[in-house]
Amino acid sequence: MKITAYDQKALKEIHQWKNPQIGWFDKALKVINEPLNAAGNAVLSTPLVGEAIQKAVKGLISVCNDAAQWSVRPEAILEEYRSDGHVHVKSLKDVSGLSLEDADKTVGWLAAKYKSLALAEGAGAGAAGIAGIAIDIPTLIALNLRAIGEYATYYGFDIERQEERLFAFNILALSSSPADASKNVAMAQLVKISQQVAKKQTWKQLEQHAFVKIIQQIASSLGVKITKAKLAQIIPVAGAVVGGGFNAYFTSNVCEAAYYLYRERFLAEQYGPTVIDQSVEPAASFEPDLPDTLEGELI
Repeated sequence: MKITAYDQKALKEIHQWKNPQIGWFDKALKVINEPLNAAGNAVLSTPLVGEAIQKAVKGLISVCNDAAQWSVRPEAILEEYRSDGHVHVKSLKDVSGLSLEDADKTVGWLAAKYKSLALAEGAGAGAAGIAGIAIDIPTLIALNLRAIGEYATYYGFDIERQEERLFAFNILALSSSPADASKNVAMAQLVKISQQVAKKQTWKQLEQHAFVKIIQQIASSLGVKITKAKLAQIIPVAGAVVGGGFNAYFTSNVCEAAYYLYRERFLAEQYGPTVIDQSVEPAASFEPDLPDTLEGELI
């Protein structure tokens, strides 16, 4: 099957996103983050913050394990496709028969919706200072799980499947990992799942206890990283600004990752797994070797 000009352009953009060039701004941000990261570690050791992060992590695990939190309605999305003129789209499987260009048009400005919601939620929680973190972080993750779920559904993937849940959690891990090492860990997981699904390999269901363990590990790492990134909320005047601003920034990263990664998988369904960029080697197992949860990087 000959690849179209639109799809070639999309793949080029996706592969460039996966392999960004590090500019002077990124280097400067890394230098700035080092002392902030050290300060974050110091604040995390205090009883008040330690208690807040434990509550946040427990809330995260609850959110990640509760299927109701995804709350994506596939039929509503399929109806959007039909309203856009694709009357034959009756199931998620039918979506893969569309062109990427058609799918992209229906997806539209999905990221803008979630960034606006995240900004409003974060501003409210940020005004509450450190006490708001225990509520804010699980709420932020629930919002972003829904965003990922919508992107998955728009591009024809069933978020109820175990492999899709793992893919979604690793998008969260990727979006909260600015450091090369932890970003590569998450990307390796994403490449592994993408390739396995694209090759139509039989999915070997993980034992429930193993699946839960992986989710808990990702949730714990997320809890530490995001808490450290939001510690500026303990400053009353800056809290609402930082809270809302960070939530919008994180949600922007999540939506961007979901947009590129699900589009790549959509194209892999049409052209085969060779279109999946492999600049990062696929992971050896589905259990991520994430950084120590007490020493996650500051975003």
